[in-house]
Amino acid sequence: MRVLICTTGCRALGAEEVFKAFKAEIKKLSLEDKVEIVDTGCQGLCARAPVLTIEPMGIFYGRVTETDVTEVVSRTILKGEVIERLCYTDAGKRIPYVRDIPFYSKQEKIVLRNCGEIDPKNIHEYIVRDGYAALSKVLSDMTPDDVILEMKNSGLRGRGGAGFPTGNKWEFVKKAVGDIKYIICNGDEGDPGAFMDRAVLEGDPHTVIEGMLIGAYAIGARKGIIYVRAEYPIAVEHLKIAIEQAKTLGLLGENILGSQFSFDLEIKMGAGAFVCGEETALIASIEGKRGMPRPRPPFPATNGLWGKPTNINNVETFANVPVIILKGSEFYKAIGTETSKGTKIFALAGNVKNTGLVEVPMGTTLREIVFDIGGGIPGRKKFKAAQMGGPSGGCVPAQHLDLSIDYETVKEVGAIMGSGGLIVMDDSASMVEIARYFMEFCQDESCGKCVPCRIGTKRMLDILTRITKGEGKKEDIDLLRELAEVTKTASLCGLGQTAANPVLSTIHYYINEYEELINKKSSQTPPQQRSAQQS
Repeated sequence: MRVLICTTGCRALGAEEVFKAFKAEIKKLSLEDKVEIVDTGCQGLCARAPVLTIEPMGIFYGRVTETDVTEVVSRTILKGEVIERLCYTDAGKRIPYVRDIPFYSKQEKIVLRNCGEIDPKNIHEYIVRDGYAALSKVLSDMTPDDVILEMKNSGLRGRGGAGFPTGNKWEFVKKAVGDIKYIICNGDEGDPGAFMDRAVLEGDPHTVIEGMLIGAYAIGARKGIIYVRAEYPIAVEHLKIAIEQAKTLGLLGENILGSQFSFDLEIKMGAGAFVCGEETALIASIEGKRGMPRPRPPFPATNGLWGKPTNINNVETFANVPVIILKGSEFYKAIGTETSKGTKIFALAGNVKNTGLVEVPMGTTLREIVFDIGGGIPGRKKFKAAQMGGPSGGCVPAQHLDLSIDYETVKEVGAIMGSGGLIVMDDSASMVEIARYFMEFCQDESCGKCVPCRIGTKRMLDILTRITKGEGKKEDIDLLRELAEVTKTASLCGLGQTAANPVLSTIHYYINEYEELINKKSSQTPPQQRSAQQS
């Protein structure tokens, strides 16, 4: 019997204490040979933290405290009884089993297949679940061209936000001329409310390492770097352990698995600059320079780290690779839509009952994520909007709840897929204030290198702040639109090019809220003052 306890995201609410209490109780009762206590990564349902699952029964308990441990052991582990007060509740009904909880039953896990199921600090638990089997297949049966062809056929697109075809990207680097080539994993997840990459690195670091090994073999790289935020200490700790374990077993280093392929990997911790999520800014940071983007071309595929051909993919992209290789591209491309294949992870946050980590097939509707998986809006509030794509995404209103979420469809309604942040807002939210909040973030994170982003974000923030304070002018809306379009068109990198999305989408769908704030101020101005202003 295994008791799986999330000790990563749930750590903030006392999961480590719960884990230690279980270990002590099992030892006290001399049950070590019968019951294994496993500290895992994220199990998804963060709203019920700390959470645990008891296998093989598949019982799920949430909001567990140290004081519950003795009862769980005595009743559930020893007698098989269900403790109802710890079970998930839906419409007043207690649901004890994971398989019956809508949050889990309506998901399809590829990237998160191991998260919450294994001890991320034990490479053998990863290997038991087919870990490194894809690497073995690649090194024994496939050429680099075979690997790239399989990736292209799968339809996998970059999960960092841009959605560029992964196989094409790898092919560019493979064909690039260079005696040294690099492969980089972008784990610089800086969106407010986003924790997808963090959860994968914390809960299943070996799947990312295996994906990087396969990518390195395909493009001809012997050196890789995982760029991860320094604010993710658990992810860094688990990555360091995973790298050392892989080296010990001969899965990193010289002549891997007896082949001619050699590859080494190191970690680079970022300083927390949002702009370093952009490829050229990330490369500058690794080189020890200030994280600022540069004009492209040349692209990193031909002129990247230290001027050498470089491939960069994000955490979720690499985590898909072992599954595609092992199960085949036909399996993978059967999931999703015509243009967006596979699954997508979303960090579901905000005004929704079941906040947490969600993985669904591309093409799943916003309604299914928010209401079927997320459990809907708490209290008697109504759904108003969902901010998709992080601070530079767009606000999707209730009229698009049946929106099929894929790269193209999301763009059509003024948002972006981004890396997967999904913040739900109820009908009490002020959309002008939401736009101001995200613009404040983008303005603060702008590196300042190009004028359109440096000045454009500042001016938009000034205007939005003035409107929310009740000091707006009628011409402000048109001015915001003009500033947004110029910033979007003329900025150097993706930060500036998308920073205006919250402004444009909220003006498009909620212009009445802008007008109400401006008109309210106008109606409160004394007649004499209005006359003086007009003159």
